[in-house]
Amino acid sequence: MSKTAIIYSPKYFDHNPGQGHPESPKRLRVILDELNRSGLLEKGNCILVKPKSAKTKELEPVHESDHIQLVKEVSERGGGLLDLGDTVVGPRSFKVALLAVGGTLRAVNLVMARKFHNAFALVRPPGHHAGRYYAMGFCLFNNVAIAASHLIEDFNINRVLILDVDSHHGNGTQEIFYETKKVLYISLHHDPRGFPGTGFVDEIGKGKGLGFNVNIPFPFRVDDQIYLKAVDQIVIPIVSQFRPQFILVSAGFDGHHTDPVGGLSLSASGYLKTFRRILKLASKCCEGKLVAVLEGGYNLNFLGGIVTAVVAEMAGATYSIHDKSPVASSSTRKQAENLIRTVRNTQSAFWNL
Repeated sequence: MSKTAIIYSPKYFDHNPGQGHPESPKRLRVILDELNRSGLLEKGNCILVKPKSAKTKELEPVHESDHIQLVKEVSERGGGLLDLGDTVVGPRSFKVALLAVGGTLRAVNLVMARKFHNAFALVRPPGHHAGRYYAMGFCLFNNVAIAASHLIEDFNINRVLILDVDSHHGNGTQEIFYETKKVLYISLHHDPRGFPGTGFVDEIGKGKGLGFNVNIPFPFRVDDQIYLKAVDQIVIPIVSQFRPQFILVSAGFDGHHTDPVGGLSLSASGYLKTFRRILKLASKCCEGKLVAVLEGGYNLNFLGGIVTAVVAEMAGATYSIHDKSPVASSSTRKQAENLIRTVRNTQSAFWNL
């Protein structure tokens, strides 16, 4: 069994939100360039795999048909704005978005068939802000949510973990699974009061989903040490008790300290240490069955290196990236310590912490 599949197609460049937009096709270019420079693709541990486009009906378990039709119509008319802010489609965006969903589904299917140990879906546009009936935050369709639904409906899996490490809260993903216990959604993100307005500690699920929604809304500019403390004291104990049968990672890299859009101060090393912990959990809980799906990350000077380092870790290979590790201010650290205690106290009603 090959180690890591990297789902990729040059057609992902065809979604173009416009000049100056952060979610640029250049994001994939810098990642592909660094993957090629790293030599990982030549060693055979990582293999590029072409995606297949999803059919519209494969989106319907998650998205309302009216939303799917709206994205299709606006795109086919030549493009336009889908929300009040910055979610833009061009003439090819609908087809590219279907290919992003299809790429994510292909990653899941390859791992479930044990043709690969794990996979990284190098897709765009991203997905975790897209809800049942709306596009938002650069996202058209929720790639990860559709993959989770596919695992539940088509593979009869009852425990899926979605771990969201994007700097922004995945409001769409939370909304879609808020009332089910089959998906444990955990999100580590910066203060969500400005955007997207969801992701607070007391959003803990509802009905059958009560206790299966975990939000860790850090104060702005927390560092690696604080972030990893939350992973160790909240994420790992809860996931270990949930014992997922499959792990999906909303892999956003906009928490890097140089990112123009995110609000955290993580280093490349911090991301690498986080993914090492996630991979260890996957090995412990679900025979390593894990798919990471690209979400945010907008500094083109660092994005390629960070993603390549993560892929190397997934493939059991080595790759070095040089980066500084910022240290949070004492006031930020104090706020974060209080936040971690608050989350632990809130989640202790459902998990042994």
